[in-house]
Amino acid sequence: MRAGQEEAVPEARVERLVALGRALSDPVRVRMLGMMAQGRGCCSLPDCGVPAEDQDVGICVCEFEGYFGMGQSKVSYHMKKLKEAGLVREEKRGKWSFYSLDLEAAESLLGEAGELISAR
Repeated sequence: MRAGQEEAVPEARVERLVALGRALSDPVRVRMLGMMAQGRGCCSLPDCGVPAEDQDVGICVCEFEGYFGMGQSKVSYHMKKLKEAGLVREEKRGKWSFYSLDLEAAESLLGEAGELISAR
């Protein structure tokens, strides 16, 4: 940016949109978001100390592992990218991590991207 010019797009906005782009750049992550958007529930976990009424909220890592045929570390890597973009929430329940779509944040980020693209 040249001296004396206003910044066209604030740096914080650029960083949010770059993180969004990274998160959506992998087909597995897009499919993971789709699973969360469909509201898929938890797999049949053994007694994991989660109250019965809470067992259907979010998707546990083991369900992603089974669906995509990948290990826990790879699922965690993909979830990290989605969390960095602000698209998902993580909730720890005992030793298990459950992930759910942050619909409000996702809509806001996608709206922000649309505004940037359509700005004249």
